[in-house]
Amino acid sequence: MTRLNQIELAVAGTMLAASPWVIYAAPHEATMGLVYKIFFYHFPSAWIYLLGAIVAGVCSAVFLFGGNRNMDSWALAAAEMTVLFGAMTLVTGPLWARKAWGVFWVWDARLTSSLIVWMVFVAYLILRRFGGPGSDKLGAGMALFGLASVPFIFVSVNVWRTLHPQTSVIPTLPVSMGRPLWFCFTAMFLLFLALLSLRARLERQRGRIEELYLAEDEA
Repeated sequence: MTRLNQIELAVAGTMLAASPWVIYAAPHEATMGLVYKIFFYHFPSAWIYLLGAIVAGVCSAVFLFGGNRNMDSWALAAAEMTVLFGAMTLVTGPLWARKAWGVFWVWDARLTSSLIVWMVFVAYLILRRFGGPGSDKLGAGMALFGLASVPFIFVSVNVWRTLHPQTSVIPTLPVSMGRPLWFCFTAMFLLFLALLSLRARLERQRGRIEELYLAEDEA
């Protein structure tokens, strides 16, 4: 673990521990009251979920078309982060929806596409774990599919009628709500960076050990 990773984890942990008090200071929403405050965890996890899918897809493309094995390690690490933060998104979202909309789930464009992309990356990890030779390149193709779906998730609320608010809502939040939102986003983003770097390093080390075992067997 590098010094930078230690700093990122320490800052992220401190900010996440302080986040309940920061969120508590935010005013209640006019129609939902206290319940809406799960948004301060749901929104950051959703954005980092999509960021993870973008990183996994871009790194997979570099690996697939350029043969850079190091990028494959970053792609695998990013895919795991996508599944982690995607799970957070898919748990906090329905909890909020139950109070805001009266149901845990509706099959609108954003929810359905978010679930599909999350399942794509779950399948990617299963493939990488049990797929055997060639699973890295096949998995890279799956990650590219996930990457291509990210813009669809983002614009879906602007193109189709959904229960989700449009993307223009976030910039219009008052400072009293925007401050805790970006505080939580920063904390989760630092956590994402630290975990991504550590997991990629671990995967590279695993690859080197595997190469040594293969070289010993051949010898």
